[in-house]
Amino acid sequence: MTDLAYTAEVARETAPVFDMLKDQYDEKHWENLAPYIYEINRLKKEKNAVILAHNYMTPDIFHGVADIVGDSLALAREAAKTEADIIVQCGVHFMAETSKILCMDKKVLIPDMKAGCSLAEGITAADVKLLREKYPGVPVVTYVNTSAEVKAESDICCTSGNAVKIVNALESDDVLMIPDKYLAQYTQTKTDKKILTYNASCIVHERFTPEDIRDFRARYEGVVVLAHPECPPEVLAEADYTGSTQQMIDYVEGEKPSRVVLITECSMSDNIAAAHPEMELVRPCQMCPHMKRITLPKVLSALQNEQPEVLVDAEIAERARLPIDKMLEMS
Repeated sequence: MTDLAYTAEVARETAPVFDMLKDQYDEKHWENLAPYIYEINRLKKEKNAVILAHNYMTPDIFHGVADIVGDSLALAREAAKTEADIIVQCGVHFMAETSKILCMDKKVLIPDMKAGCSLAEGITAADVKLLREKYPGVPVVTYVNTSAEVKAESDICCTSGNAVKIVNALESDDVLMIPDKYLAQYTQTKTDKKILTYNASCIVHERFTPEDIRDFRARYEGVVVLAHPECPPEVLAEADYTGSTQQMIDYVEGEKPSRVVLITECSMSDNIAAAHPEMELVRPCQMCPHMKRITLPKVLSALQNEQPEVLVDAEIAERARLPIDKMLEMS
């Protein structure tokens, strides 16, 4: 059993992270977190492991133990390039599957196998086959927030950051975008192609309302509103900017608004606030219950036991890799 005491060495080694996060964690709480951060960082070097963390991870993971951070596209790109023996995916299950598909020779771990996604659970491979029968010859553009089996039935994948680019690059005048109806509706406003949609959505982003944004503007003078394209169109209509998590980060770092609200999962605001203390991040809190299943103790356990391991059937992985590779090539 690993000794997780808050020693002088642990305090010294984690001090730079605490200095960044001291506005979010008090000292007592930090003394509980720091030993995990110290041991995870030690163990991943020992095992030649790399930790990939999505932008929705909590700050202790995002800033404390992650080697590579970003949105789904960035994590997919980095997973394809890593030379590590072990990948620990701090995100949700479809992200770990994507890493495995791109790195079948590597061990891919997820700290909690139950970290799912409402979009991935909202469509099956059988559904895609039925859609192909209904719309013969129409290319299927599948959001990365889907299972390996669904990707295997698709023509090309996309993320919220490259969906418009992918759709506009296709030769067909008609395109089937699955499964997120709101991402499809947003993309329709950016293309002359006819987009056919599927009825699934994100349980986090669909909760936001136009009234939420009007309330933020009334309470916080001059606030800049950035919204994720998984939000309903009436929410996007109230925002100043619409973009993926990475595009939001790029906007914030490029435009440097003094006061900003991100209409997306709440941990992202915490992570940007830690990196940019000069900005005021208004905190809407719509929390993803799946993302929040990933915790430091579970990350440590995954590294120690090299479990839970994410496996993908070789034939499914071979077919699913084709639309992922097409997406990466076009991005």
